[in-house]
Amino acid sequence: MPERSKTVKRILSSGTISWTLAVALLALCGPLSVRAAELDVVPVRPNFYMIAGAGGNIAVQIGSDGVVLVGAGSGAATTDVMAAIKKLTNLPIRYVIDINADADFVGGNEKLAKSGFTIFTNALGNGGGVGATFTGGGAASILAHQSILNKMSARDAKPTYPGDAWPNEAFLQNRKAIRMNDEGIEILYQPAAHTNEDTFVLFRRSDIVIAGDVMDTTRFPVIDLANGGSIQGEIDALNKLIDLTIAPTPYIYKDVGTYVIPGHGRISEQMEVVDYRDMVVLVKDAVADMIKQGKNLDQIQTARPALPYETRYGTQPGVTKQFIESIYKSLTGKK
Repeated sequence: MPERSKTVKRILSSGTISWTLAVALLALCGPLSVRAAELDVVPVRPNFYMIAGAGGNIAVQIGSDGVVLVGAGSGAATTDVMAAIKKLTNLPIRYVIDINADADFVGGNEKLAKSGFTIFTNALGNGGGVGATFTGGGAASILAHQSILNKMSARDAKPTYPGDAWPNEAFLQNRKAIRMNDEGIEILYQPAAHTNEDTFVLFRRSDIVIAGDVMDTTRFPVIDLANGGSIQGEIDALNKLIDLTIAPTPYIYKDVGTYVIPGHGRISEQMEVVDYRDMVVLVKDAVADMIKQGKNLDQIQTARPALPYETRYGTQPGVTKQFIESIYKSLTGKK
């Protein structure tokens, strides 16, 4: 176990140390983590956590209304995710909010929802009647943009998902707002970014944005052209993400400002999102200039326009080549 994880485990297990100290440590060192089975459970704010290692990052908000999850992780990790949540609270899961249709973000939908309990209860306080009709027998609600439901329920969907894994609360507009645990929550659709099914989730009081795979601190972004993604949509979404965040000025030593939970990788702050956006824009501009010079994809790949960033975002096999190819095809309209 990393030394930082051990430190936080001692902090969280000691009833004599308050959240004030924990917040102070977050401000100084950034969010720290504790190990739970094969997962990392990272305290972000009081009653707000990130679960990493279950596929895509999962955000966990806990309050008097119950548990709100953003992302469900992969299906293979669901048992460990449920165990990790049980260590945090005995309150039921009320909402699973999907932020894209990728298997590592929605694979746990069905089991996590069925382990929870609907907010649509009848006069007897159970999930019968309306609750059973809308939530598959009284399970927690799965909330998502209509594009995610369309993708998961398509006849040619790969992978395929049972009906109980599909979102049962879908919305068509670009913004959906709910209130849970005395906090306003905004779900904001981002068209044609990483895919055409991306959304951000903003927790207003907690000052946290869940970005999904629009931002991945472990690699260059995946622009899934076959599923409606585009390089300009990715940049537009990153600009929107920056707009949703607030820097800790003028008291830069007092707090960290808005936290951003990426689809994969570590929790970030506003300037890290700006750096990520700038990287995407600079590489896109370099590719665009080479296209104007008449260079084809092979020539552009050979020129390595992403070279300044490869040691940070291109360490995984093939990701740099894939990123450059997606930019080229997005700009030229080629498939």
